[in-house]
Amino acid sequence: MSGIFSRLTADKKIWILYFFAAFACWLLKIMGHNQNNFFIFRASFYHLVNHLNLYAPYPAEHSDYYYYGPLFPVFFAPFALPPKAIGLLLWELANAIAYLIAVNYLPLNISRKKMLLLFCAIEFANSAFSEQFNPMMVAFIMGAFLLVEKEKDIWATLLIVAGAMMKLYPIVGLAFFMFSKQKTRFVISTICWAAVLMVLPALFCGADFLIDAYHRWLPAVAHKNILNHDLTVRSQDICIMGVVRDFTRNPNISDLPFYIFGMIVFAVPMLRFSQYNSLQFRLQVLATLLIMVVIFSSGGESPTYILPVTGVFLWLMMKEKPFTTASIILIVFLLVLTGLGLSDVMPRPIRHDYIGMYGMKAWPCIVAWLIISWELWFKKFDTETNSKHINNNDIFVVA
Repeated sequence: MSGIFSRLTADKKIWILYFFAAFACWLLKIMGHNQNNFFIFRASFYHLVNHLNLYAPYPAEHSDYYYYGPLFPVFFAPFALPPKAIGLLLWELANAIAYLIAVNYLPLNISRKKMLLLFCAIEFANSAFSEQFNPMMVAFIMGAFLLVEKEKDIWATLLIVAGAMMKLYPIVGLAFFMFSKQKTRFVISTICWAAVLMVLPALFCGADFLIDAYHRWLPAVAHKNILNHDLTVRSQDICIMGVVRDFTRNPNISDLPFYIFGMIVFAVPMLRFSQYNSLQFRLQVLATLLIMVVIFSSGGESPTYILPVTGVFLWLMMKEKPFTTASIILIVFLLVLTGLGLSDVMPRPIRHDYIGMYGMKAWPCIVAWLIISWELWFKKFDTETNSKHINNNDIFVVA
């Protein structure tokens, strides 16, 4: 562990900023007696070990429902066992640490990593204030990419499978198979990890309960997807499909055509095998996956935008000149619309009647994704990285 932290390169002040944000969000939640998401996560562990339906309503314990996989309560156990206040603080700090470590081992130079972390601080705070899992989701996806880069496919697939079995998002990491130099190992380890992690919760709840939980999980997620289409619920459906539904005022527009469109836009550049030797190309694929996993999800909500915002700033920080006029305009919209648009900083009439009504939080990320995709389709990437701001040797090596 000391070896891991000895390689961290970002300015200590930025780490302090993230720890302060995590602590401040924890304090505000404790003082406001409003820790609903944490209560849902915490209760899931006790429901699992007591053989109680994970996906049933528990109004006496928390509002809303639990939608994660049966593996998540096992993962969350270290935060569920301490007293609530301590568990929440540990959870907030763990998300901050996971995110910081992942960004610090990106193959960018130190100054670019600092800028990426500074620009993403608002979105991290948005996620931390909601006690959400999303900064760790960034770490799972980024970590999988970095481990594939270092030919540590066994550990990369662990992150992909574990993340997908908890919140589905990291399943996009399977795309890194295309960059793997050990494709057979990648496939075998994915299958083995899936088998192990699928049955792991049975140690806490027994096989019969676990099988029943799996039968309930995906229908619960599918039902939640239908509920997200409700035009009166402004906290969900912040995505490409949601924007179209908002403008047309038609909640019945299907997600399927958008999924097909997104898959085609992503898949075609992956046929450019000659570009695989370019680290810039591979990093740009990572960036677009971080964006797509949210902007093509009807479950996209404000706290999930730490993923696409990280993807956009990763792309910008890869550029030789990240602060062109067009980039600065995009950054301003990312910080104002995406970062602050649904916060109390924005006047309520603007926040509710415009930004919330038309899914404007998603707009800058959608624009960035279109540009990134265009480049992945047509740009000729350097097969050798000589840029001062990108360094393949900076990628974290697992001992």
